[in-house]
Amino acid sequence: MKKTLLILGITLVTLSGCEKESLSDTSYTGANCGVITNDGITNGCYWLEIRNGNTGNKKTFCFDYDVWLNAHKGNSFCVTNQSQW
Repeated sequence: MKKTLLILGITLVTLSGCEKESLSDTSYTGANCGVITNDGITNGCYWLEIRNGNTGNKKTFCFDYDVWLNAHKGNSFCVTNQSQW
């Protein structure tokens, strides 16, 4: 009985430490960070459309192929050397 209670207690403590990430997390809400909402290729520009986590505004940016290939819709993304949009 004690062993069962111990296992149950450890399980509850472990699960209570888990929490879902959201846009309100600071990793997504930097002045130049947001969530990828769309992507594509136009005239050699590998573009990502990103919704800013602070303002909710969308903006499209061109990136090199490697960055674009590894960026997926719904993922958080920060654009360096870019002020808040």
